[in-house]
Amino acid sequence: MSIVRAPPRAILIAGPTASGKSALALALARRFGGAVVNADSMQVYRDLRILTARPTLEEEAEIPHLLFGHVDAARNYSVGRWLADFGAVLTTLSEAGRTAVVAGGTGMYFKAALQGLSDIPPVPEEVRTRVRARAVGRPPGELHAELAARDPLTAARLRDTDPQRILRALEVFEATGKPLASFQEARSAPALDAAQCPAFFIAPPRPTLFARIDARFEAMLAAGALEEVRELGARNLDPALPAMRAHGVPHLLAHLGGRLPLEEAARLGKLDTRHYAKRQHTFARHQLANFQWLEGAEAERQALALLGDVSA
Repeated sequence: MSIVRAPPRAILIAGPTASGKSALALALARRFGGAVVNADSMQVYRDLRILTARPTLEEEAEIPHLLFGHVDAARNYSVGRWLADFGAVLTTLSEAGRTAVVAGGTGMYFKAALQGLSDIPPVPEEVRTRVRARAVGRPPGELHAELAARDPLTAARLRDTDPQRILRALEVFEATGKPLASFQEARSAPALDAAQCPAFFIAPPRPTLFARIDARFEAMLAAGALEEVRELGARNLDPALPAMRAHGVPHLLAHLGGRLPLEEAARLGKLDTRHYAKRQHTFARHQLANFQWLEGAEAERQALALLGDVSA
């Protein structure tokens, strides 16, 4: 007789964009009576349902989907804010006896849930506003040079093409007078115990993944992504905000502004997404060591086999 185990508190599903994470999460949530919890830093924004490939309304009606589309594009949503929201969701699901099927492509979210987060003091809103106003229109390399002059320790750890993290470091330094790197050793308690959470990384063959990325971008355009970006652009938000830098948004805005043909904007959007998928693979190899890798085509079968008999 087989031993029936209780479903785990959480099942983690990471992977590059377009790898099939959402489909696997939905299948496991159905099987184990769970809820799908978002761990993708772009799918939190309500303004970008189409371009971030959020679950459909039908899927959301069938199975509870949490932390999807709950943030306005004008907010600079961070890992720390996600971790706080995730902790509240995890408590609610645990009290209801439901498994959290956590799915997304943001490796830092998974790392924070499993390892805790650096104890960085909150930045006052007036400081954040001042730093970001000073950064408007300046290229990332120039911002990185400013950071290197004020906080060389943190600047040495950041790419000069990553304006979001550079701005974060400048904000922390301006608010505290100390390098961001100096706060990154002390960490909060993790929300999850890695030993108790099955964790998977879906890794389709690279040619298959790239073909999916291209096909999905075209499908998103056909579904109204351009109009979605038009509405976002009409809000005149800070271009440094995360939602304004979502894959495809800058290039489609350039098209809407008459600076790029649509075909070229789509090509660049697909290329950016491919590059991001490569970085997701690299992050997982180095930072998500406890995740078991699955082939894309057989992900559900492999996941169920590794989970064993965990029926409720």
